[in-house]
Amino acid sequence: MSGLRVVFMGTPDFAAASLEAVLDAGYEVAAVFTQPDKPRGRGMKLAACETKRLALERGLRVYQPESVRTGEAVELMRSLSPDVLCVVAYGKLLPDELLAVPRYGAVNVHGSLLPKYRGAAPIQWSVLNGDEYAGVSTMYLAHDMDAGDVIYREATPVGEYETAGELFDRLAAMGAELLVKTLNAIENGTAPRERQNEAEATYVGQLDKSICPIDWSRPQNEIIKHICGLNPWPVATMSLNGETMKVYMARKTDTVTDRAPGSIVGAGRAGLEIVCGGGRTVLITELQAPGKKRMSAHDYLVGHPVNIS
Repeated sequence: MSGLRVVFMGTPDFAAASLEAVLDAGYEVAAVFTQPDKPRGRGMKLAACETKRLALERGLRVYQPESVRTGEAVELMRSLSPDVLCVVAYGKLLPDELLAVPRYGAVNVHGSLLPKYRGAAPIQWSVLNGDEYAGVSTMYLAHDMDAGDVIYREATPVGEYETAGELFDRLAAMGAELLVKTLNAIENGTAPRERQNEAEATYVGQLDKSICPIDWSRPQNEIIKHICGLNPWPVATMSLNGETMKVYMARKTDTVTDRAPGSIVGAGRAGLEIVCGGGRTVLITELQAPGKKRMSAHDYLVGHPVNIS
């Protein structure tokens, strides 16, 4: 077992991957902090997050304070005597008093190549913006959000049709490995520190459903990335047969036409072909009608014919 004593703070499955890696690497985890349980599912029953479930399975102490900006939270952290505080998608900014408790500081795993995409939903925005590369960074936490000194970065190409959900899963695994590498370096006294270039910093915010409607005047590739970047949530939408449809998957075609953007030029076994800005088309292959299950576009079209414009 490593000599470092760790306190871990994280909530969703992205964080659970890092906690599991830290435990499997032999680090002593004194306690785990997660956000309070929230109502989930159709019954809206209180449910534990992935990180809490893993922590309990591994016999760890779990704390879920409503706020970490209290004297009680700081005293609790001091009582745990961590050498390092690992923070991965915890969900709240931590006060300076808390960050000052661990002997070697607080480190964070962030789903972007800092200083690009500080803030929320960096993975989704990497896909939405059509980035060729995405990645993860580990850094020392500082007072300002995602502005601390970078320890390590690791980049990965973004697939042409890779969804935000698929990239999220890949980066969760990469971030977990990078966190273990970071802890090893801290323990060995070899962890680098690189000050972020503020002139290169960009910021992104949370996604919401206002971004969902597809703008058919945009170019083919931008529409593909819009659909991929909003999968699995909040999901791109389009109007079809007087209903708002969720669009999960689409592919580029080689078709070039002078029809207006948004025109339907094909509907059949392959899917629903729609014109984008610039005259190229995309083929919608998977969608969901209101109140129905997610299905292939072909299966939808069998019972819902559409007009070719």
